[in-house]
Amino acid sequence: MEKVKLLGTWPNPFVQRVVWALKLKGIEYEIIYEDRANKSELLKYNPIYKNAPVLVHNDIPICDSLVILEYIDETWKDASPLLPQDPLLKANERFWAKYGDEQVLSAVYGYYRKQGKDQEEARETTLAHLKCVEQLLNENNFMSGERVGFLDLAFGWLADYSRPLEMVGGVKLLDEDSFPKLCAWRDNFLKIPSINGSWPDQENLIARFQKSKQSLFG
Repeated sequence: MEKVKLLGTWPNPFVQRVVWALKLKGIEYEIIYEDRANKSELLKYNPIYKNAPVLVHNDIPICDSLVILEYIDETWKDASPLLPQDPLLKANERFWAKYGDEQVLSAVYGYYRKQGKDQEEARETTLAHLKCVEQLLNENNFMSGERVGFLDLAFGWLADYSRPLEMVGGVKLLDEDSFPKLCAWRDNFLKIPSINGSWPDQENLIARFQKSKQSLFG
């Protein structure tokens, strides 16, 4: 019998995207949330980066959330494929997922944490990145096409964190006038039972953000 264990910290959008993938695929798993001050299992299974998430499949660790998504998709091929088969389309989704983590997410983090003129500059950078993401949707319901896929899970944090960011930091990322496609995408994303059923408690997220801005992506 296969053993699947997910090591994570909370709140953590990188862990959450793996949860969604496991749910979409119908994979039975155990999730273990570790304290940030005592990452014993994470240190054991991810000694290089010492962070979450780590998927442990039959006692073998797989690290980095985007790598984990691909591993899940390749290992459990028959259920709800996440990535397209076409090499060009697959490469395109990988490119934009990396852009989301390295450019968009870091810009949002700066927007949230900075103040005054620095925050305004960070806001402009963030909105410019989001305009690029908006164009990914074209006329589709999801970033991966007409069904939820790899790219939607990679950008799931954008729906996940939008309310806490606005409530705590006054950072409004998505509005229907500026980003109608992304707002529609967020609504479609949340309608999926596997996503909605494993959605982080928003009130707890807000309370965590209020406690410390440092905990945003920790």
